[in-house]
Amino acid sequence: MAAEKTKQETVDEDYSLLPLVHDIIKCMDKDGTDVQQELSKLKAKIQESREQIAVMPGIDASPAEQQQQLETLQEQVRTKKQLLQKYKSLCMFEVPKAS
Repeated sequence: MAAEKTKQETVDEDYSLLPLVHDIIKCMDKDGTDVQQELSKLKAKIQESREQIAVMPGIDASPAEQQQQLETLQEQVRTKKQLLQKYKSLCMFEVPKAS
């Protein structure tokens, strides 16, 4: 259960680099000494993003394989939708009306 929560928190994290770049520019404008600290934050965020990308499902599949998987899944969805419509159209059970 804890692993699921940690995984969900990781998925929900914001991987936007723009705020960090903005902070670096602000430090440079102020002629501050915090530039190195902000740069290290940016490097850490980039490394963290790389690690998340490396463990994404399907990342090891080629674009052609991903396209094939997508087409297979789309076909399964179409088939299941057709089956649902078929079963909905069958009136196997009659529901008595409330009097």
